[in-house]
Amino acid sequence: MALAVLNRKQDVVLVVRDTDMVAAALRRALTEASPEERAGLERAAALVESTAAATEAELRARWVRARLAAVGFAGDVASMAALKALRQAEPRLSLLAAVQLQKDAVAHPE
Repeated sequence: MALAVLNRKQDVVLVVRDTDMVAAALRRALTEASPEERAGLERAAALVESTAAATEAELRARWVRARLAAVGFAGDVASMAALKALRQAEPRLSLLAAVQLQKDAVAHPE
C-alpha cells in the first residue's frame, strides 16, 4: 500500500492497493510450487487475502501507526503529540489531512 498527498490545497489522500497483483502472482507460484514451497506460499496467499479485505480507513490507520513508529512516537494516537509527530513525519500533510488520518487511526485500533 502506498499513501500520497496529491494536492495540499485539496487535502486529498490516495490509497493505492496492489494486493490483487500480489495475490495473482502467489496463485501462479502455487500452481508450480514444490511440496516444500507450498505451505509457505499458502500462508503468504492467506496474508495477502486478509490485507486485501481491509477497508481504506483501516489501511490509513495502519499507515499512520507506521509513520508514528518510524519517528519513535509511542504515545496515545489520539493525542495532540501524535498529531504533531505525524506532521513531522510527513511535512506535506496539511493540518486537516493529518487530523482526518488521526481519526482513522483512533477509529481502527490495532
